[in-house]
Amino acid sequence: MREENPKHAASRLAVMIDELLKSTRTATSHVKAIAVSAGPGSYTGLRIGVATAKGMAFALQIPLISVNTLELLAYQASQQDENAGFYCSLIDARRMEVYCLITDQHLAIQQPTQAIEVTYEAFIPWLERGKVVFVGSGAAKCMSIIHHPQAIFYPHIHPEAAAMGTIAQGKFRRGQFENLTSFEPLYLKEFLIKTKVIK
Repeated sequence: MREENPKHAASRLAVMIDELLKSTRTATSHVKAIAVSAGPGSYTGLRIGVATAKGMAFALQIPLISVNTLELLAYQASQQDENAGFYCSLIDARRMEVYCLITDQHLAIQQPTQAIEVTYEAFIPWLERGKVVFVGSGAAKCMSIIHHPQAIFYPHIHPEAAAMGTIAQGKFRRGQFENLTSFEPLYLKEFLIKTKVIK
């Protein structure tokens, strides 16, 4: 199930969840855990998604599992290209910034999630050490700036629910659950309120 207009997804989220359960003939009593994106990403999207996930987990008395979206992208890239030295997961942020996380070929985190400015110099240390696969919506920003024989770009790879389910299943088996009261997503940036200037 996919919402073609992301702006409508927030208002239809509860409806889409209900439709999914009905179409798969899944009773809520059969749901063993709720998995949700930990971000980074859209402030409003994360806030609504996490609030919905926490509400469902609380109501059903089941665990909440979070998955870092950048780690998810690295996992998906590794399924498509397993010969990278590093996976550089990037989500487009404002202006020339991206949300970035870098893992090695075994998906061990080498540089934690952070917001950075896209510059050639920022990625040189990694490119000099091996092949770097740039993945995610932010990879498109890098293509015009980073010209290096070790750089490979996969801007077409976007977070997928099926891959997220695979990661969440592993966390479920290991008992890696979030605290329903204290869990907050990775906003990274403060929410900006746009105001209309009246002349």
